[in-house]
Amino acid sequence: MEFYELHPVNPQLRFINKAVDVLKNGGVIIYPTDTVYGIGCDIFDKQALERVKTIKNDPDIKLLSFICSGLKDISKYAKVSDYAYKAMKKLLPGPYTFILPAARDVLKNYGLKGKL
Repeated sequence: MEFYELHPVNPQLRFINKAVDVLKNGGVIIYPTDTVYGIGCDIFDKQALERVKTIKNDPDIKLLSFICSGLKDISKYAKVSDYAYKAMKKLLPGPYTFILPAARDVLKNYGLKGKL
């Protein structure tokens, strides 16, 4: 396990790149949020998702939150109504979590049929 503390104003690119490499190689990262810490992985990597379940000590977990690089990518992961998209566009970036139905590919990768 490695620990990196990023500068809050000018985060060091080399540390960010290490986190990206961990994620690309099926690893899990822990990162601070505005309220607590998040556990991150590649949502399309089944083994990484299993590691998150193990870390959380909850093999039946079905609800996960995740971060997208931008609103243009959100449709890969969730079904977004026009209203939700407009609200996100207005409020982000900011300290918000939006609860949206998972996209089909996310459900399929997660081993679920139907809705989360």
